[in-house]
Amino acid sequence: MNDFASRVRAALAAKGMTMRAAARELSYDPAYLSRVLNGKQQPSEQLAAALDDLLGTDGALTAVVVSSRSGGVTGPEADIEHMRATIGCLLDHDNRYGGDAVAQAAVQIWRAGQKRLDSGSVPDNAQSEYLSTVAEVAEISGWLLFDAGQQQESRSAFLESHMLARHAGDKPMSWFALDMLSMHGIEHQRPGESLRIAEEFLTDSRIPPRVALLARIRKARALADTGNRQGALKEFAAARSALADSITTRDPSWTWWVDDRELSGHEGEAFIALGEPSAAVPKLQRALELAIESDSNRRVILYYSVALLASYVSGRSWRQCESTLLSLPPLLENVTSGRSRRRLRATVREISRASNSPQWLLDLAREMPAT
Repeated sequence: MNDFASRVRAALAAKGMTMRAAARELSYDPAYLSRVLNGKQQPSEQLAAALDDLLGTDGALTAVVVSSRSGGVTGPEADIEHMRATIGCLLDHDNRYGGDAVAQAAVQIWRAGQKRLDSGSVPDNAQSEYLSTVAEVAEISGWLLFDAGQQQESRSAFLESHMLARHAGDKPMSWFALDMLSMHGIEHQRPGESLRIAEEFLTDSRIPPRVALLARIRKARALADTGNRQGALKEFAAARSALADSITTRDPSWTWWVDDRELSGHEGEAFIALGEPSAAVPKLQRALELAIESDSNRRVILYYSVALLASYVSGRSWRQCESTLLSLPPLLENVTSGRSRRRLRATVREISRASNSPQWLLDLAREMPAT
């Protein structure tokens, strides 16, 4: 699908339109369009037709998709195509419903690819691309396991992804796996590991700008976890300054999601870690507002809703807790993110243990489906 991606990029450039703007016009998830334009997922005929209409390409893009599907693909190439297409569907499911239901499906795909690699049956001329694809599947499996709350398995997947990417010579995927390990360390009280990974990125002048920006965010979170307020705020300020720069041609495709929502959410979480819930609230409110703008990403909406509830509970803002709790049941009916549900349960326990929590709030909290 390289021909499809190159044609779309050329048509976007001719229109003076960005990928995000096209996704917004077509009501498509920017993550999906990004994966298609970077060869990580096969485009649907519906997407091609919509782009033809938007970009005025007179059916040329639809023709490329139809033509590509008329010839059979076998062997390692078929494996690669299947892995990329299936993972794209699993990620779309994760965005809408959380990783719990699909994490093991991703692991199954990863393990099947790994088994073929280990058997030595992948031809030399396909080794590099096959390794790189399995590395990506391992990384995505790690993310889905992370969201599902299966943390040891998640960490193992990220480590495997890093190793496979290095064997493939795929630096961008290797960086992605390391960034995920840094994220994992922050979530599970290993700030030292996260700091080491961040410093590895930030001391390498060859690292692309957006990868360095993410490293600053991870470093800021880790510093906040160790109580270093000044250091954390300094790194966040540097990250926010860098956020204004557009993504360069050196940046890997996976860095598309580093935006104001992501940064605001991390700033809010850092303030919670620093014991400053009143400073966390506006940051998390901002992240939640931006998440709600894209209704297809309900997992993120649930995550920031629960994070905002945690900041209200830390600050004993009981009335604000009520409004946030009331917003959760519709999300909990559809989104099965083990990570967010575990945090919600912990937050409800904190409400129960607080000496001054009102009875009406206790009753409301106990009615939450996840508790």
